[in-house]
Amino acid sequence: MSQRPGVSVTADSLPGFGASAGPCVVQYDVTNPESEPFTYTITFSLMDEQGRAMSSVEETVASVGAGKTVRRTLDHGGYPADGALDAGRVRILDVERVPSDEAPAPAGTCPESGLRLTADQGDAAMGLRVVGLHLENCGDRTYSLEGYPVLQLLDAEHQPVDGIEILRGTEGIPMAGGDGEAPRPVTLRPGEAAVSGLAWRNTTEFGEAVTVPYVRVRAEAGSDPVTVAPHLDLGTTGELGVRAWRKDENGSGAGRPGA
Repeated sequence: MSQRPGVSVTADSLPGFGASAGPCVVQYDVTNPESEPFTYTITFSLMDEQGRAMSSVEETVASVGAGKTVRRTLDHGGYPADGALDAGRVRILDVERVPSDEAPAPAGTCPESGLRLTADQGDAAMGLRVVGLHLENCGDRTYSLEGYPVLQLLDAEHQPVDGIEILRGTEGIPMAGGDGEAPRPVTLRPGEAAVSGLAWRNTTEFGEAVTVPYVRVRAEAGSDPVTVAPHLDLGTTGELGVRAWRKDENGSGAGRPGA
């Protein structure tokens, strides 16, 4: 059995198969100890007979009620179909959890606000870290905004992280390629999108290194918050750069500072 706080993996035999023969249904339990519903995203690693990682699977369990436990079956499509996968070959690599009313809307869905805000997987090179923020107008009316996303940095328990300076623009982040332009009004018709980006250096010198697992993001002041999990490994720099919203003209890479 593999466990992380709030998540455990078990295995049950498929109907018609003995406990020691044939494939297993790998199941996992998610327990929410909080006083409000949370949405969990779990990354599993699937191992071979020698204990080597063969593939990874990410699953999201939405809106687990306060104090509730839910059971799900792991969708391990793509794993070698030799009937050998069982709970002993499943490892939990990571567990992310955010309040359900702040969870990013899944692909193909649209929040009541008509705006779908998400973060991408980011990029890392030579100590520079970049994560794109994407704002899609999935509603039925035109939406206008100007300026920068509003950010709140949160620790693993979703408490505010102090002592980090949030810079408007990325000129102050070495090698990030500064914005070079002042914020401009952005008008999004239905189906259009805007992009922003977070940039920081993973530099560790004197002092205690800081990691920020979660960021609460508002498209602008007063907007509904969305909590994303970019895992900011800020080192000892004490700085995070954010670029202004701009129209996504090509849908690829525009959220990267300097792109």
